[in-house]
Amino acid sequence: MPQTTALIDCLNWRYATKKMNPGKRVSQEKVERILEAARLAPTSSGLQPFEIVVVTSAEVRTRIKPIAWNQSQITDCSHLLVFAAWDNYTPERINHMFDLTNEVRGVKNEGWENYRNMLLDSYPQRSAEVNFQHTARQAYIGLSAALIAAAFEEVDGTPMEGFDPKALDEILSLPARGLRSVAILPLGYRQEEGDWLVKLKKVRRPREPGDRGAGLP
Repeated sequence: MPQTTALIDCLNWRYATKKMNPGKRVSQEKVERILEAARLAPTSSGLQPFEIVVVTSAEVRTRIKPIAWNQSQITDCSHLLVFAAWDNYTPERINHMFDLTNEVRGVKNEGWENYRNMLLDSYPQRSAEVNFQHTARQAYIGLSAALIAAAFEEVDGTPMEGFDPKALDEILSLPARGLRSVAILPLGYRQEEGDWLVKLKKVRRPREPGDRGAGLP
């Protein structure tokens, strides 16, 4: 990787690593910074409706691999991050985040409390599946932040949806915590030998003229 911290260079460097070196570990300091980036990601109404389960156990990852299309990154990676979203919005979960915000900011205002009540009057009344689809989208924002942070740390990551979420939920006992798995992110270091993608050029559609900052007509 070029010796630069420019964000675009980091994003050009990263790719969905297909073969990871099982002998190389990511330092805990780097993992913590990646997790912190995901924690700081924006979410709708600031509710942070997801958690990240860090799986380092070789035994657990061996159990996960068959329900993740036998992808080798599951067991060859250093750390496996599982992004798990709330299975539903509840008054308790909503109130906890609003109360935490008031406590941290040391202020309570009418507009903020009116907004709390608006969410309490709408979110818990929706179906659990509708709410999960919303929380899952917030988890993807955290996943994006983690991927960018990993690239900045020169750590390889492979975002994955190719797994059986119900089976993964059972392995990690997520239902007992009111969570459902959404995406997984193996972190590690590329092993160029055996990785068919590592030498191939990154391909992205070019931005359209309207994407270059021009205002809408």
